[in-house]
Amino acid sequence: MPIARTIQDKLEKASWIRKMFEEGIRLKQEHGADGVFDLSLGNPVVEPPEMVHQAIVSAARDLAPGLHRYMPNAGFADVREAVAHSLSAECGVELKADHVVMVCGAAGGMNIALKTLLNPGDEVIAFSPFFVEYLFYSDNHGGKTVIVPTQEDFSLDFDALRQALTTKTRAVIVNSPNNPTGVVYPQETFKQLADILRQHMSNTGHTVYLISDDPYKKIVFDGVETPNIMRFYENSIYVTSYSKDLAIPGERIGYVAVHPKCEDRENLMAGLTFCNRVLGFVNAPALIQRAVKNVQEVSVDIDQYQRKRDFLYKELTRIGYSVVKPQGAFYFFPKSPTDDDVEFANKLAEKRVLVVPGRGFGAPGYFRLSYCVPDKVIQGSIAGFEEVFNNH
Repeated sequence: MPIARTIQDKLEKASWIRKMFEEGIRLKQEHGADGVFDLSLGNPVVEPPEMVHQAIVSAARDLAPGLHRYMPNAGFADVREAVAHSLSAECGVELKADHVVMVCGAAGGMNIALKTLLNPGDEVIAFSPFFVEYLFYSDNHGGKTVIVPTQEDFSLDFDALRQALTTKTRAVIVNSPNNPTGVVYPQETFKQLADILRQHMSNTGHTVYLISDDPYKKIVFDGVETPNIMRFYENSIYVTSYSKDLAIPGERIGYVAVHPKCEDRENLMAGLTFCNRVLGFVNAPALIQRAVKNVQEVSVDIDQYQRKRDFLYKELTRIGYSVVKPQGAFYFFPKSPTDDDVEFANKLAEKRVLVVPGRGFGAPGYFRLSYCVPDKVIQGSIAGFEEVFNNH
């Protein structure tokens, strides 16, 4: 066998998102791009705000010496200071540059966090449905992902969480706004979650870190608030990227921030910075770091996503789909009309409508569709959604 058995196994279990995306490429080659309605991948088609374009151009035109050399592995100090200032205002906790590490997107941030925290066999709790890469991220660093189910409306099931917590639990991951459901956890959820973790630590003497994976933080609708975990829990690690709110996923830029009162914070920060280097990222790209420094309060136009959400919600519920209305991000996670979500996704694919089976997110019986796509793709998909639903 030419590659490692563990990687061969992972390839066979690889993300359903990627599988459906590749199916979309095949169908577009066969039927033409306009004849395929690909809602499988969360790859924003909206362009970055003009201020972002200007910041990138300005950074590229800066000819001061040394701007393209190696830097501290945590990132440029002035960029981290700008991030800390912006985040402090959001979370009500005073952060400084030394609490921030610039990273290659949220994926890079999650990996350096878990690499820093996990001993072999340690457990990481994730709530289903969840972003499937969490399984691989934990496994990358010797950990085991423990899946905790949520309620019917995708709110957290605290009884199930209490049963899942053990002396091996090292971290709990939350993702709000959530991929794939679009659900946003309210302040009371984070308060109760923090209370449960503090009680567990008091009972066991084992520290549990709360990791918030928040790349969709600014994409919310209807005035919904998105509380920051640092307001409620001191052993918190905040991970985010600019991929979604600035529509620059290809630039691979984000950051990790650690609560100033986090247990063993100095060692934790040293570990994050070290792992940023040894995992091969070394540091986040210099040019885009300097660009995002000046657009901390900028975001894409959320109204366009809300308009797409409202159209899809009206049409899906008209047809008869059961779906929780998303409060943020740019995904729907409806129930499949049949128990076999893969079969249902395949039937949709026959109508050239591409979605991702729910089992790809740890929730069989559902499917995910992404609406960060052109309006004509969304509108063109409705006939297929209706025909396949009626046939079942």
